[in-house]
Amino acid sequence: MENETNVIEKNIRRRDFVKAGALAAGSFMIVPRHVLGKGFIPPSDKLNIAVVGCGGKGDVNVRQAYNGGTDNIVALCDVDDRQSEKYRKQFPNAPYYKDFRKMYEKEAKNFDAVLVTTPDHMHYPIAIAAMELGKHVYCEKPLTKDIWEARALTAAAKKYKVVTQMGNQGSSSDGTRQTEALVQSGAIGDVHTIHVWTDRPVWPQGVKSPKDKGESQPIPPGVDWDLWLGTAPKRDYHEAYMPFRWRGYWDFGTGALGDMGCHFIDVPFRALKLGYPTSVECSVGSVYSDFFQQAFFDDVGPTSAIIHLKFASKTPGKEISFSWYDGGMRPELPEGCDYKTVFGSVDGGMLFIGTKGIISAEMFGEKPRLWPEKKFENVRIATKPRELVKGSWEGHQQQFVQACKKGYGAYTSSSFDQSGPLTEIVLMGNLAVRSFMYREASGDGKKNIFPGRQKLIWDGANMKITNFEPANQFVKRAYRTGW
Repeated sequence: MENETNVIEKNIRRRDFVKAGALAAGSFMIVPRHVLGKGFIPPSDKLNIAVVGCGGKGDVNVRQAYNGGTDNIVALCDVDDRQSEKYRKQFPNAPYYKDFRKMYEKEAKNFDAVLVTTPDHMHYPIAIAAMELGKHVYCEKPLTKDIWEARALTAAAKKYKVVTQMGNQGSSSDGTRQTEALVQSGAIGDVHTIHVWTDRPVWPQGVKSPKDKGESQPIPPGVDWDLWLGTAPKRDYHEAYMPFRWRGYWDFGTGALGDMGCHFIDVPFRALKLGYPTSVECSVGSVYSDFFQQAFFDDVGPTSAIIHLKFASKTPGKEISFSWYDGGMRPELPEGCDYKTVFGSVDGGMLFIGTKGIISAEMFGEKPRLWPEKKFENVRIATKPRELVKGSWEGHQQQFVQACKKGYGAYTSSSFDQSGPLTEIVLMGNLAVRSFMYREASGDGKKNIFPGRQKLIWDGANMKITNFEPANQFVKRAYRTGW
């Protein structure tokens, strides 16, 4: 069987609207500094940026990329006029579109890079179309909605030779590098176990959705609901889905893992250079009971989950065990370590357990500490800086902008060759959750009871679960007709 990555590289197709000269379009206008005078930024030093998604995290991305005017916002796109109003007023000369495809068709010659800040289910089609135009791409986390899409974007970035960055800003932080250095120093020996947890979800999950209840509402003025649905199956509008609570619905989001996994799991992913997992299994916070008449709702994620992944270790014959906890679930802490004083961040934390000790850290690897404290009280580990990293996650978007000006090959903290495989690990957890909850229609029209917890064996090279075929439907989803 041919390796799936090669198949993806061969089959990435250009959209019908891509013009013959689009790859060369959007080049900088070169104006020497001496012509403009001291204190002026020449157009050649500015990046021309298109924006898809102006609200929520998009607001942060636009502000950081625009950087007070050191760079240009030249085109705007959002399916919701309410979300885009602020930036339509700030950038009145930037053409505004509801459909990113029309923006790409009309504005390709005018922009160099695109910021993608939409619900998860639209990341891939927006990003791949931009890369096919030869545009640099900043895409929010998680990089994609499914595993196949993550693998495809990783291949596309290499094929089209564009600068990329995923929006897990902690990858540009000091904390990530400090914890990475601690782990790789060997201070705690060979790491064999990792625990990561988050306080998410903070939106409704494990509840019956408006779709399942047959509820709908009028579409608000200024919202193009059909474009918002995009690749997702058709359903009626309800305020429960947008602009934020979409994360808990499988058609649009990726739950607690998608929201926070790329922030937390990035640290062990880098520190231990984790590859494809070899297996995954999970438990979830709601189980079916005939007595209580409780069941999973197919449309939404569970209230909580614990996910266990296995990775190959550098030590022959050994494995690395990785566990994720959300919805209030947490692991046992080492002696002397507690949740109140050690983990001040409500977002969650992480533990690295090695043969000689333990490392604790908060989100982004912040505030790393060694345990037992007495044993490591005099340990100091030097941290190597990374190119273009200023020591703060707040420069994550500008790091991308500066790399775009240098061109393909310039360093970014979370380029798709890094963030694509990371996203695959994150989404593998959701594959386990959805397989746990999977129910199959029987001959009489009723659904069989879910299979529950089971160990799923993963063939990473070929993107396939080898021991439970129904799980493979969650590797690559079907798009709505027309997408």
